[in-house]
Amino acid sequence: MLRQEFPPRRQETASRPVRGQGALVRRVGRKASANARVSVMEKDRAADQLPAASGPVRHAPVMLGEAIEALRPRDGGRYLDGTFGAGGYTCAILAAADTKVLALDRDPTAIAAGADLVSQAQGRLTLVEARFSQLEEVAKAQGFWPLDGVVLDIGVSSMQFDEAERGFSFRGDGPLDMRMEGRGVSAADIVNGADEETLADILYFYGEERASRRIARAIAHDREIAPFTSTRALAEMIARVAPLRPTDIHPATKSFQALRIAVNNELGELLDALAAAERALAEGGRLAVVTFHSLEDRIVKQFLSERSGRGETGSRRLPGEPAAAPTSFVCEGRQPVAPSRAEIAANPRARSAKLRTATRKAGPALPLGDRLMRLARLPVRDKGKV
Repeated sequence: MLRQEFPPRRQETASRPVRGQGALVRRVGRKASANARVSVMEKDRAADQLPAASGPVRHAPVMLGEAIEALRPRDGGRYLDGTFGAGGYTCAILAAADTKVLALDRDPTAIAAGADLVSQAQGRLTLVEARFSQLEEVAKAQGFWPLDGVVLDIGVSSMQFDEAERGFSFRGDGPLDMRMEGRGVSAADIVNGADEETLADILYFYGEERASRRIARAIAHDREIAPFTSTRALAEMIARVAPLRPTDIHPATKSFQALRIAVNNELGELLDALAAAERALAEGGRLAVVTFHSLEDRIVKQFLSERSGRGETGSRRLPGEPAAAPTSFVCEGRQPVAPSRAEIAANPRARSAKLRTATRKAGPALPLGDRLMRLARLPVRDKGKV
């Protein structure tokens, strides 16, 4: 499994550079401007969550109709929902035909919440706590082999954002955690332990944050005074140092995305899941993947391009070169499916979603190449850091 390691920060000497002290003064001086922007938090909340009829916010599946249409469920088919969440895609697959569904989720709270649905499905639903990168081994163990369809919704569940104690969101004050499984390296471990350069790389490559070095420098300074332990403290610090944006997103949005991706190895998990789906799908099986930002979509696009013969590995060859490997997927169009205006109006979270679909061919599954793996990990630095 593709897993990212984060080197610890170097031990600092007792003295601090004057530049860091000056940065602290500048951040304090900008506090009034930052406070004026904090109100954006509440406005942006709707982009991640939808109110249920009663009770807490629940995850709203994006492009549900389009994804089910792409899967084409049939009676007797075996389907896998790799991101169970609140069960939206699973319920739709069960309702579309007399199918059996294997649903996975790495979040134990989602598994516990789905117990009633398992009972209601009367033997047609199997729910397993596992990462979607493990779909091949779980499908074999549960007798779902081969699969007739796989759906992956790469977005984080709104239920996770809604629970402040999980530390995914800065819209409430909670521990700086972000672990989907509740174990392993937390966001606080990275923020307080990674060296400044690695921290800047995480923010830049996983969050596409232009102010990554400025934010990393401020974090490195402030954590020497006191470690970051809460989401609000980190978000407020980022709001003080990040430049004003012409958009309405909160200044900490991209940094929090980057930390969440790093904590949960989301890009590595996605790439491993695509490779596992390639091995698990029967000929004619359908793959549907919903992504929510360019990093995810880039991986899905490149994977399907290579596997369908449209990538660099399947392009022109010099005379005498061996023929390209047989393709394993046929893509449904060159452009992804986007949500309708009506869906975006009803669910602002859908505004950045993209759906890519493909059909499994008879070609053999291939190992992941370096080009794909580079899309899922931080660059290798000269001094040996990854």
